[in-house]
Amino acid sequence: MIRNGYTGATELQQILWPRLHGGQDIVALGPEGCGKTTTAVLAALNKIKYTEEIAPQILYLVPDIESGEAVIDLFHQFNYRHGLRILGVFADGSSLDQQVLELTDGVDVVVATPDRARAVYLKLGLNLNKISFFVIDDVEEIVKKGLTLPTSELARGIKKSQFLVCSTVLHDRIENLFEQFMPLANIIEVEDLGENELNTTEQLLYHVPNFGTKLYLAHLLMADAEVFEKVLIFTNSQYTAQTVFNNLSKDYDDAVKLLQATETGGTMAEQLNSFKLSPKQRALIIANETVEDVDVSTFPSIIHFDIPEQEETYLQRVTILNAQQQEQLSIIFCTDLELSQIKKLEQAQGKKMQLMELPEDLYIVKDKPKASEGNDERKK
Repeated sequence: MIRNGYTGATELQQILWPRLHGGQDIVALGPEGCGKTTTAVLAALNKIKYTEEIAPQILYLVPDIESGEAVIDLFHQFNYRHGLRILGVFADGSSLDQQVLELTDGVDVVVATPDRARAVYLKLGLNLNKISFFVIDDVEEIVKKGLTLPTSELARGIKKSQFLVCSTVLHDRIENLFEQFMPLANIIEVEDLGENELNTTEQLLYHVPNFGTKLYLAHLLMADAEVFEKVLIFTNSQYTAQTVFNNLSKDYDDAVKLLQATETGGTMAEQLNSFKLSPKQRALIIANETVEDVDVSTFPSIIHFDIPEQEETYLQRVTILNAQQQEQLSIIFCTDLELSQIKKLEQAQGKKMQLMELPEDLYIVKDKPKASEGNDERKK
């Protein structure tokens, strides 16, 4: 460890080491850089029994090839014994048959994406009978990519193993995944917001289940004409901006305006000024992909319907530039799959957003069920 530049354990590692050594199944939660992956790799190396067994002892799932290659590098970096047999199983151009042959030659550690590991498993190339330590790293990204089914199938195919699930966030979809194979998991969480706290406007976070509920929430907030007298609503794409506009304009008509492309609607500055001076218009919807910098400091409230793809875009909008800047309310919507982005924004600004309760009269749109489960419904 010292040879590789590690001089001490992080807070998360200090908590995890004794529990992993004791054989506990763990869900480790923490921001990027807190040592989750390093801990997982070191714990895996400690579990390996150097024998001539053909079947792997460690199965390490990652969301993509890039993450997998980084994990394999860590295994080689920390391993001090000769003869460690490690194989990456990815859809990287290698054929399934070739990977099956490599597995049958004997391997200690398999690092793989869930879909590729499952494909090899179904071809009887991946023997799970000897797996003693199963790691699911960056599980929030695995869930976001829709890889929960192959992940759960692999986990449930293991007879007896210790499990470690690593994530930056915890939400229902992640819980539904790991509860299938480790219902008594110990959840360990650390928070590290950093030392530098930005001077920002008040930020309110609404955690909603899906896009449809975001639309209803925006509609409900707009009903308060006193608070939302002038509000900028940001989306990531022009398509989403048009969808939000169509939804709100049904009831608010002339009070809602959509920022037009500059060649058809005038310059951005002209449209912002026109909106600001209009006695009727209350909400201006702006697609991030159609604009660069927007000076929001003179508007009393802004809503991020989508989380900006660029972290700097959001931070610029909520940072207070000078003492004379008027008070401003900043609201942001997020779903389960966007929670990891919220964590990154909180870490970047050194403070947490205020989580708001959803209004009692908000319609909660149900996620679309599978075809066999009937039509989409909504509940109040």
